[in-house]
Amino acid sequence: MPEHVVRNPGFETTIRDSFARQGLMSTYAARLERVAPGLVDIAVPFADGLTQQAGYFHAGVTTAAADTACGYAALTLMAPGSEVLSVEFKTNLLAPARGDRIVARGRVIRSGRTITVCQADVFGVDGEEETHCATMVATMIRVDAG
Repeated sequence: MPEHVVRNPGFETTIRDSFARQGLMSTYAARLERVAPGLVDIAVPFADGLTQQAGYFHAGVTTAAADTACGYAALTLMAPGSEVLSVEFKTNLLAPARGDRIVARGRVIRSGRTITVCQADVFGVDGEEETHCATMVATMIRVDAG
């Protein structure tokens, strides 16, 4: 794993406070499972309202969780007073997202002053069994918080 430079010693509070303001993640009943330099995991519990027609987690839910995990992983390495926005992402859906929850594990691949490239792997979790159901590569941009 690459060495990451932490520019904000209070990054965990920054991430948790920002996450608490996310309407979409709140709607999904999502929670932060891990916040560490360059790493953020987000879990979304199963709910009928988050499914597509066959009863799997909707790809939009999977993608939103991956995007959010990537964004917050990037923000862990940004200076105080920063905010992060998605510039672009590509998602490969590898298997149906099913189980009692999905977990998006975001990590920074390369952090720059303005642009950060991240990856998230999403797993459907059913008890102790995990199925890798999606991978995202995302580009994030640092902007001033406002």
